[in-house]
Amino acid sequence: MTYIVLIASVVVGVLLVLLGKDLKPNVIKLLLAFSGAYLFAISVFHLLPEIYVDQGKKIGLFLLIGFILQIILEFFSKGIEHGHGHVSNKAIPISMLISLAIHAYLEGMPIGGIDHHGHSHFEDSLLTGIALHKIPVTIVLMSLFAQAGFSKTKSLAYIAIFAIMSPLGALTGSLVSELSHYHKEITAIVVGIFLHISTTILFESSEGHKFNIQKLLAISVGSILAWMV
Repeated sequence: MTYIVLIASVVVGVLLVLLGKDLKPNVIKLLLAFSGAYLFAISVFHLLPEIYVDQGKKIGLFLLIGFILQIILEFFSKGIEHGHGHVSNKAIPISMLISLAIHAYLEGMPIGGIDHHGHSHFEDSLLTGIALHKIPVTIVLMSLFAQAGFSKTKSLAYIAIFAIMSPLGALTGSLVSELSHYHKEITAIVVGIFLHISTTILFESSEGHKFNIQKLLAISVGSILAWMV
């Protein structure tokens, strides 16, 4: 079921692009604001309390590692994870795609490791956050492929690779039993990545520090849903 949800979230993003060809930038920004708020809220409400249990401040080191790692990944991905989507000379650097693939693979690893720990509510929060974030990222990625002049077949082939990276990460977490001993450390790295992405989205969602009721509602709904799950 975990693998189906991860892949389905990418499929939803693709369908939104194919069926709603005139998706306005504001709609994508609202989706990003919603998913960013949800990611931040589940990190605060569910993920951080869980990983700090019996760990002390050493777990904070892995949070920082994840935060800094995302900064490095975004140097190559150009910020696709939080909605940036621009190409020059109709070319998409392979480093951008590799960086995004690494990001997707890493965020799937803690989900697989949970099988050894049995934290079903924790897994649901993490899985939902990843899935919701993948939808706007997929939309931005598809728009990049269109800007670069990719054929539909080529675009879908790259999207398929992106779609299987998180399930591969989850599969690795399940099959490599040694990783279960470092489950909280791995999760902390992913939470650090989430914190960077979500805060960047939230900071960027208020352009020019102007009040926007639609984005405020999207952020509020995302936060409330994260509290309720």
